[in-house]
Amino acid sequence: MGCPVFNRDAYEVTVMEETLPLSALNQYAYCPRRCYLIHAEGEFKDNVHTIRGTLEHERVDRSHSRGQGNIRIEYALPVWSDTLGLSGRCDVVEFHPDGAIYPVEYKHGKRKRWINDDLQLAAQALCLEEMTGKPVARGAIFHQQSKRRREVVITETLKQAVREAAKSIRITLNGAKCPPPLQTPHSGRCGECSLRTICEPEMVGAAPVLSDIAKTLFEPEEDLP
Repeated sequence: MGCPVFNRDAYEVTVMEETLPLSALNQYAYCPRRCYLIHAEGEFKDNVHTIRGTLEHERVDRSHSRGQGNIRIEYALPVWSDTLGLSGRCDVVEFHPDGAIYPVEYKHGKRKRWINDDLQLAAQALCLEEMTGKPVARGAIFHQQSKRRREVVITETLKQAVREAAKSIRITLNGAKCPPPLQTPHSGRCGECSLRTICEPEMVGAAPVLSDIAKTLFEPEEDLP
């Protein structure tokens, strides 16, 4: 049996400006404040982690197709969901001869402790389901550091988390106030964040204390007898 045929030109890209990028789900699940700074205020700054991630994506984000045995592989495949208002690109999507559709998201480094990568993969799965009319039961995160795939089951719980996150992101980005920094125990994520010097979580956290101190700086002293 030959590899299945997939005609990417048959899927007309009709991405509206108000759609959320799939990467926003990843950013929001990692830190809502980071998501707001990037997507509402246009702030971004590279560090060693983001540069390595960008270089890794450049290796696979070249739009093309190829066959590998009985599997058809699409690289940098544009995907979207009108229902959820999401759009983006899948690093790799495998089309198997049994009809299975299998997205693969490339990430630099080893597996993280948080759900943000899984959420982004599940969002890709929902987009592919809407585009093709076929279920996407599984996908994988390819961790460049270990050169291994970690399979992710696209459960209904994970799909619902995507729907809720998309709704929360819109509320956050449409708000006039940037979310506060993460608090313990999640504040450990700040150490690897490229926006730390822009976010200034320590200064923001100390703001109430500094405000109280400032109020007393210019209070007149009571008259001495």
